[in-house]
Amino acid sequence: MKHAAIAFDRLALAPAVWVTVASAQGSVPRDAGTWMAVFADAVVGTIGGGHVEFQAIALARRRLAGEAGEGDVRFALGPSLGQCCGGVMVLRFERVDAASVPELRIRLARQHLPLALFGGGHVGQALVEVLARLPFAVRWIDSRDSVFPAQPPASVVCEHSAPVQSAVDDLVPGSLVLIMSFSHAEDLDIVQACLRRLRRADDLPYVGLIGSRTKWASFRHRLQERGFGDDELARVTCPIGIGGVPGKEPEVIAIAVAAQLLQFRAGSAPEPRHGA
Repeated sequence: MKHAAIAFDRLALAPAVWVTVASAQGSVPRDAGTWMAVFADAVVGTIGGGHVEFQAIALARRRLAGEAGEGDVRFALGPSLGQCCGGVMVLRFERVDAASVPELRIRLARQHLPLALFGGGHVGQALVEVLARLPFAVRWIDSRDSVFPAQPPASVVCEHSAPVQSAVDDLVPGSLVLIMSFSHAEDLDIVQACLRRLRRADDLPYVGLIGSRTKWASFRHRLQERGFGDDELARVTCPIGIGGVPGKEPEVIAIAVAAQLLQFRAGSAPEPRHGA
């Protein structure tokens, strides 16, 4: 999303050719939906590098100059391109300008999973910096309005909510949820609100809670006392983040959590992080 913001700013000043991976088969450097914007004097984004990108940039600039039309071009990634991937990429070339930005925003938004991040502490801030560069539409929520940076990443929407758990009912269906507020009491309230929504609508596919196994054991007991069953509690992931990533620094946790979210987005079962 950071590259998209840069591309949109540049489109306000000059046209470009928007190159999209329309389809991909076999071994290829990037998947369908990947894009780059080719301006006369710059390139924003990437479709995977290598000779195929070099040729695509050259063709895009020809089309930008009016020397070739729009449309799709098939590239076989074999010896003729100096790439041994062996797959096939179909690239779509579209001339775009400032008037194209609203439609491009909608198109890119459809490729990003909605994600609600509860908590503006050190880990939350580190995680936002990582997620802003990944295919997630981040809604960053905290009960303290003062914790948000003056200039958050362009793709992140900051929201003050008091009580913080009240924001759960307004989340976009299909949202992934990460819970890491400044207090265990708030965390528990948010988890409970998520479980109630899952009981009612079953439309939050991932609910992750930061903390150790000891924290989750305490939360589990308290949530059982509030009437939630084992099947419902199994919907909560705690600890969060993939395993095998040592360290408790905010940046390390952020990378481990982002990796787990990418696993989930890809449709694979998230690999658990082994916490204390």
